Amino acid sequence: MRVLPFIISAAITLALVIFLGNSWTIGGQAAPAFGDFFNPQEGFWQNADDANTDFSADLSFPQLTGKVSVYIDDRLIPHVFAEKENDVYFVQGYLHAKFRLWQMELQTLAADGRVSEVVGSIALNHDREFRRLGMHYAAENSLQAMEADPVTKAVCDAYTAGVNAYIESLTASSLPLEYKLLGYKPEKWTNLKTALFLKYMSFDLAGGENDFEMTNAKSFFSPADFNKLFPLTQDSLDPIIPKGTVFPKPSIVPQAPSNADSVYFNNKDVVQMNEEKPDRDNGSNNWAVSGKKTKSGSPILCNDPHLGLNLPSLWYEIQLSTPTFNAYGVSFPGAPGVIIGYNDSCAFGFTNGGRDVRDYYEIKFKDDSRKEYWFNGQWMKTEFRIEDIKIKDEADYYDTVAYTVFGPVMYDKSYSGGRTHNQKNYAVRWKAHDASNDLKAFVLLDHAKNYADYTEAATNLRTPGQNCVFACKNGDIAIRTQGEFPAKWKGQGDFIMPGTDSSYMWQGMIPQEEIPYSYNPNRGFVSSANQKPADSTYPYYLGRDYPVYRGLIINRNLAAMNNITPQDMMALQTSNYDVVAEMTVPIFLKNIEEDKLNADEKRYVSLLRNWGFHDDVHSKAATIFAIMLNNLDSVVFNDEYAEAPDNTMRPFLNTLIDELLKDPGYSFFDDINTPQKETMADDITAALKRSTAILKQLDSNGRLEWASYKDTYIGHLAKLAAFSDLHLPVGGSANCISAVKTNHGPSWRMIVSLTPQTEAYGVYPGGQSGNPGSMYYDNFVDQWVAGKYNQLWMMTKDETKDKRIKWEMTFH
Repeated sequence: MRVLPFIISAAITLALVIFLGNSWTIGGQAAPAFGDFFNPQEGFWQNADDANTDFSADLSFPQLTGKVSVYIDDRLIPHVFAEKENDVYFVQGYLHAKFRLWQMELQTLAADGRVSEVVGSIALNHDREFRRLGMHYAAENSLQAMEADPVTKAVCDAYTAGVNAYIESLTASSLPLEYKLLGYKPEKWTNLKTALFLKYMSFDLAGGENDFEMTNAKSFFSPADFNKLFPLTQDSLDPIIPKGTVFPKPSIVPQAPSNADSVYFNNKDVVQMNEEKPDRDNGSNNWAVSGKKTKSGSPILCNDPHLGLNLPSLWYEIQLSTPTFNAYGVSFPGAPGVIIGYNDSCAFGFTNGGRDVRDYYEIKFKDDSRKEYWFNGQWMKTEFRIEDIKIKDEADYYDTVAYTVFGPVMYDKSYSGGRTHNQKNYAVRWKAHDASNDLKAFVLLDHAKNYADYTEAATNLRTPGQNCVFACKNGDIAIRTQGEFPAKWKGQGDFIMPGTDSSYMWQGMIPQEEIPYSYNPNRGFVSSANQKPADSTYPYYLGRDYPVYRGLIINRNLAAMNNITPQDMMALQTSNYDVVAEMTVPIFLKNIEEDKLNADEKRYVSLLRNWGFHDDVHSKAATIFAIMLNNLDSVVFNDEYAEAPDNTMRPFLNTLIDELLKDPGYSFFDDINTPQKETMADDITAALKRSTAILKQLDSNGRLEWASYKDTYIGHLAKLAAFSDLHLPVGGSANCISAVKTNHGPSWRMIVSLTPQTEAYGVYPGGQSGNPGSMYYDNFVDQWVAGKYNQLWMMTKDETKDKRIKWEMTFH
């Protein structure tokens, strides 16, 4: 097997360290007992699965109300057939735990700020950050909403019971390998853990903001320069809801405070803060094309969520079938239901909405006791939450977090995110703190039969905001920029706001009927790629920073395509065409002062000139362009940023691209430190010259080709290299439809053609098993790298003798 040698190698290395140094750690965590880890009956050897593992079983559980048959195919995909609906969730919980238990627990410990319990004080800063963000508080609020609904409570109860049924079956020898490596044991699952996992996804997808960085930029630059660096609209924007759409008159018209200009927009506060943030490129592509544009005459839906690339994978592929619904797709280990997929009638998928639903307010406490804070002309009583953070092999750490009318005071004198000492107090208002039953959206989508069902389901999704795409066998296609979003006045929440009165608070939520959506548009397709939901005619403030370019190239392609097949969609979904290069390279070539170039520089220019703008595996021009664009950003802006505070927001990518396209006299092209006035040509030539030394070094090391330079890898969640897939030969980039970065990219590619007999394809960069010793741990990775897909099999009850079935599990 491919992975087993890594396990043996890792174990031998650990043994040598123990013998030679008598002390070793994994991420700061003391090693487990030598004898326990290497014990032949219970140690790591028991985790070395081989191709002959038998997953068949006949199991009996008193929680079940009917029979459940699970047919596991040759890709280790379970097809779960239950006589009673809630039984299917029990079995899903059991299967998630059987194949992904350690991953499930790690993610909920991370969400809950409890990682120090396992790895020691090295995780204390993370745990304090998440406790102070109010992750547990948010999960408690959502759990109340989930359990107040009898449907989702029953779903969660069944799922939790299934997880615990598997945990109770574990022995010391059958513990997942990571428990043995890190020296701890799993605890029982609860519905709160499911809520915590969903809040972790909210953090990943709706935890992004730049309030501190934008505050510093606003304080450092003049208003005119600030607006040049961070424009409200993008010249090249092709929004999710097409330009020209007429939006209804807003029912909420938020009013800016009378002192906003002096207190908010024009103050000169500087903030030093270091937050733990999700990847700013967490996003996705999705689209649906009408049968008018397909060869079959039926709609096709496509989705590829762009998230961190990890082993075990974020996703677990599964079919859930009951008398009331039959759904196939990918699920989250840690939550019930199919999240992205299709059923007998329709298909559904998501991209990140990218809306700013996390704002900071400066709080004025009466004194250092923090017992009272000033709000609306009076001293208000503070509420406190004592966070008891348990630390492996150390005394507990107690963190007292103040709660205000805005939410928890995340940063104060005692905690500033690991940066310079902070003398101010900042409370966080985060939409994810509010009670919501987001799980219900997925439960209802799995059951959906038509557009009305889809709309009813989607409106339950409040945080994280998502662009929810839909297609149905009756021909309907649709997209909703779905979520519960604050109705903000222009600029609200871009910067830290005063927390001394209610005038800067959110003034209401945008009604669901006023959320931008599209249903059966004349152009014959709907799409999103995390770009701005709508143009400036939409009556509510949408914020500033959205990626532009994937949406632009997707829409261009879809508008031009007809007689579309699933294979056409595969080619589009895996396209490495770089539209930023298409826009920018001609400007580079036009402005480079070739008479000032040496032989090496001319050679790199020649490679750019002959490039077709594809970020392919062997492309050298792709590397030249990426390095040159990065250096151009430095040449254009670094002189102005030289005296700026450390954590000052950098200009958006589209700022630079738009100015290159439209304004050769853009003021930032001039270097303020020289007596002469630099031009666009000067800056582009200087960027090439700066890049050449880097390019020559890469060239001499054999790393000038794009895949080698980018060096994509899929890392183990505990950052164990032996359990990771490294140096993957894959193209793409953040501005390609195939948005593969170094450790981030399409985490699940899915294409569903809604013909009478559904034709569906999918692949994710991992495998069904979370055990590094299993052949099913990463067996989809090579297909994903090659841009190939598995045909998805929506099994029927009369296919139980199909040759693809390898094992059968019976639950009763």
